[in-house]
Amino acid sequence: MVHVQFGLVVFGLLAVGQASQPAVGSLSGFEASPHFGEQLRSDAFEPDVLVHINAPAPEAFKAERPVRVVVFALPNGNTTAQTIGRRMEPGLDWHFDIQHIGAQIRRVREVVTDANIVVVYLEAKGRSWPHWRQTHPDGGAILVRLIESLRDTFKGSEVTVALTGHSGGGSLIFGYLNQVERIPDWIDRIVFLDANYGYDDEQGHGDKLLAWLRTNKRRHLGVIAYDDRRIRIDGKLVVGPTGGTYRKTQRMAERLGRDVDLKRTQTDRYERFTGLGAQIELTLVNNPDDAILHTVLVEKNGLIHGLTFGSPWEDKAGEFFADRAYDRWIQPF
Repeated sequence: MVHVQFGLVVFGLLAVGQASQPAVGSLSGFEASPHFGEQLRSDAFEPDVLVHINAPAPEAFKAERPVRVVVFALPNGNTTAQTIGRRMEPGLDWHFDIQHIGAQIRRVREVVTDANIVVVYLEAKGRSWPHWRQTHPDGGAILVRLIESLRDTFKGSEVTVALTGHSGGGSLIFGYLNQVERIPDWIDRIVFLDANYGYDDEQGHGDKLLAWLRTNKRRHLGVIAYDDRRIRIDGKLVVGPTGGTYRKTQRMAERLGRDVDLKRTQTDRYERFTGLGAQIELTLVNNPDDAILHTVLVEKNGLIHGLTFGSPWEDKAGEFFADRAYDRWIQPF
């Protein structure tokens, strides 16, 4: 048995073939989910962080494969259950139908078969990562310990980590980046789903991201955003004259473009900047109707694309900003 530590709780990851193991690929300390045979574990990571881990079913968890941990930082206001998603029915809160991260991960697992894909949902107390960081002066150090603990959960296997988040969830990623001098080698993908509000050249974000990308061609940086400059609620502009993810993405492109050759592509659907082969992809969805697309970007296969662009599986699990490719993987309750 390989013992691992998560937060303050020690639990084991059973090796395939042990006599005490109830099923191939069963994870000690996890419980069986009623959905798709998946394995679940929920814990509190102090202070004030709820962690929910979803691993493949025992028969699908292959010991010979590396483990890919997808860390998903929740958007402001959403619970973990709402972020996972479920089949809509009369009277159900609409938040359950706007992201479907659970179903998108299942669709990726169906296509990407060279790794055990584990998703970790991180929910801040108060359901706001920006607020959590404001109220925890040592939040950066806490986030570093948290991410390292998640990786160590599967110690004994080759483990990589993808940092992702939607909306305010991007604050967790920037809090982590601010704390580390260099991004660890075992982080292989960073994806902002309309979540790069906190990008700041003065804090060295561009420098750190470029240094990390250049040391390994298998690393990827992705941004999915939209033209939010003129969107309104009750007749009032939602973002100020310098705010919003559209402007932040443009600033990211300007900074990265000073050191690497970024190719700009313009279509009827989006404006896109790519560079370092396919390692960098910044996508800005056109918005001629000034609609609020903040969650639509995620719903329309946003996470699927974020986890597969620049890889052999790009567009095979689902095309970005197209019909849902994961419908059959939405859990019923």
